Amino acid sequence: MARRQRGQPISGWVVLDKPVGMTSTVAVGRVRHLLDARKAGHGGTLDPLATGLLPIALGEATKAIHAVFDGRKTYRFTLRWGEARDSDDADGAVTGRSPVRPSTEQIRTALPAFTGPIRQVPPDYSAIKVDGERAYALKRAGEAVSLAAREVTVHRFTLVEQPDPDTATFEVDCGKGTYIRALARDLALELGTLAHVTRLRRVAVGPFREGDSITLEKLEALCHVAPPSGTVLPVETALADIPALAVTGAEADRVRRGQAIRTPIARSGLVCVTAAGKPVALAHVQDGEVRPARVFNL
Repeated sequence: MARRQRGQPISGWVVLDKPVGMTSTVAVGRVRHLLDARKAGHGGTLDPLATGLLPIALGEATKAIHAVFDGRKTYRFTLRWGEARDSDDADGAVTGRSPVRPSTEQIRTALPAFTGPIRQVPPDYSAIKVDGERAYALKRAGEAVSLAAREVTVHRFTLVEQPDPDTATFEVDCGKGTYIRALARDLALELGTLAHVTRLRRVAVGPFREGDSITLEKLEALCHVAPPSGTVLPVETALADIPALAVTGAEADRVRRGQAIRTPIARSGLVCVTAAGKPVALAHVQDGEVRPARVFNL
C-alpha cells in the first residue's frame, strides 16, 4: 500500500518578507506549516541578519526554483567603515580596525571596479561546501577555511547615501552567487580601510518585487481567516522573465510524457512551454528541438 503523503497539494509561490534573525530554512518551515503544504523549498538563501524577499516555492513551483534564482537580484545594504568582522557582518567578532573613512567622491570613484564580471572570494561564513561540509559549520568548529575566488556579475553598484563618516548605504543589482558581504569587504580594502555589513535587505529577485511580498505576521493572520490558496501566487508568476513557447494540445501531451517536439525557433536556450495559457514545462531549445527538462503537473 502506498504511503499517504502529508499536507495539501498546493502549488505556487509565497514571497515572504523574511524577518531579521531567522534562517531561510526556518522561514520555509514556518510557511509550509501555516499552509499545510505537502512540499516546499527555496533558493537564494538569505543570511539570518538579512531581511527581504525570500520566494518560497510550493508543490510544482519547486521545479522552477533554479530558473528563478539564476536571474538578477537587488540588494540594499549599509556598511560601517573602520571595523572588520570575521563574518563580514555585524554578527561576527571584530578582527581589525582602521581610522580611515573614505569620502563620498572616493567611494564613487572606486565603484566601477566592482561592476561587471568580477572575481570575489566568498566569506568564510558561507553555505559553500568544503569537502562535503558547509564553510560556516567548519568555521564554527574552529577549523581553517580557504575558499577559492569565483567569478560573479555585478550589473549595478550605487552609493545611495552617506549619512555620516562611519556609514554608507548602497544598492546592488547582481547575478547568481554574488556575496554582498564580500563586496563590502573588498570595497573597503580598495579604499584603504575596513568595513562590515550592518544591514542587508533583498528588494528584488527574478520577477518578484517588494509589492509581491507578505510578512510572516500577515500570513499567519490570513491563514486563520481565509483559505490558504488566497495567499499563494500562481506557478507562472515566476516564469514571466523566461521566453514562452505556445504549443498545441497534442504537442503539450508529448512534452508532458518527456518527449521532444520540433520547433521553428532558431535560437537555443531555456523556454517555458505553454498550452492554453498554462505552463506545461521548462524546456531547452536546441537544434530545432524542444527538449523538456522539468514538467509541471498542473
